[in-house]
Amino acid sequence: MVSCEPALPDAPAENEVLDGPMEGLTANQVQLFLLGDEAFGEVFTPETGLGPLFVANSCAACHVGDGKGHPATMLTRFGRWEGGPFDPLVHLGGPQLQHRAIPGFQPEVLPAQATVFTGLIAPAVTGLGLLEAVPDATLLALADPEDADGDGISGRAAYVFPPDFFEPQPHHVPDSAGRYIGRFGKKAAAIDLLHQTVNAYKQDIGVTSDFDLEDPFNPQVSNQPVDAVDDPEISAATVQQVVFYLRTLKAPLPRNGDDPAVIRGRELFLDIGCGACHTPTLRTGPSPIAPLSEVEFHPYTDLLLHDMGPELDDGYTEGGALPSEWRTPPLWGLGLSPDAQGGQYFLLHDGRARSIEEAILFHGGEGTASREAFQNLSPDDKKRLLAFLESL
Repeated sequence: MVSCEPALPDAPAENEVLDGPMEGLTANQVQLFLLGDEAFGEVFTPETGLGPLFVANSCAACHVGDGKGHPATMLTRFGRWEGGPFDPLVHLGGPQLQHRAIPGFQPEVLPAQATVFTGLIAPAVTGLGLLEAVPDATLLALADPEDADGDGISGRAAYVFPPDFFEPQPHHVPDSAGRYIGRFGKKAAAIDLLHQTVNAYKQDIGVTSDFDLEDPFNPQVSNQPVDAVDDPEISAATVQQVVFYLRTLKAPLPRNGDDPAVIRGRELFLDIGCGACHTPTLRTGPSPIAPLSEVEFHPYTDLLLHDMGPELDDGYTEGGALPSEWRTPPLWGLGLSPDAQGGQYFLLHDGRARSIEEAILFHGGEGTASREAFQNLSPDDKKRLLAFLESL
């Protein structure tokens, strides 16, 4: 006999998906996570505060399934740089191009005064709470801005001035100028998840909150400074729910850890020096959220800025970074990236690398020695190293 029931695929294993809360949350914390999840997926309209200028109409539009973005959702940032101080051209709508607008407004175009610009692919948003909870002292211990040990790696902390709403935590260590270490964003320009989230609501969706009441506008395209919706367009409580959601999204889980090729690939990863920047293991400090408190985890990042050479230098910068400097991206979840990117890889800051191997070959600057060591591996060892990276 043949069953009339449709053949349904098995549910994906826990380590094959990115979304979901961390284990160990209380019932109240799970409820807050779900409220944040709902807000993260809200699709804004002009009637609910979208715009007037914007890039996307929801958080989830760029972070599909909490994963990495796609070139179709890539945003553009620009400025003017001629060797002196970088000018983000705020008076001309900079530094971010809002290429979409609600009815009655004109979308932005790149101003003629801009001399540099870059495209940025949205990152995956899982495991961010663990990264946020790493003490500044840990990052400073990893930093070696003068390359004192002579290994060719000179990672440095990205100090940035805090926004008015920033509240320092015990693990934050300011410098003498009152700046704090940024750890989120391609250039590590955001200090914590609240900083990053408030900026994203405003710059990406055009939504104001109690933390930032000013709509994005651009007088160069004859736009009014406000839309028809009273500010703030979302409450501080909603922003904090989204922050809690991001803070408690589970970290990506590795796969195929018993595969001999993966085991050997990890050894090769360390042997050729990749772990000097992509630090395998970090530890959080104390946190009121139990699953985030004093736990060891494996993101493969040091959250520091590194000079990646001329090929990855777009001339654009922000925060405390130089144009050729990029924050080390976490490698966890790397093998799941195609699930959110239409079935293929779009890696590096602007998605230019269409495979893991191609991304490695773009490494210059501080990554040159590891790139050359990878190129010198045998074909079989290259496959083993790539198998390891795909398992993360």
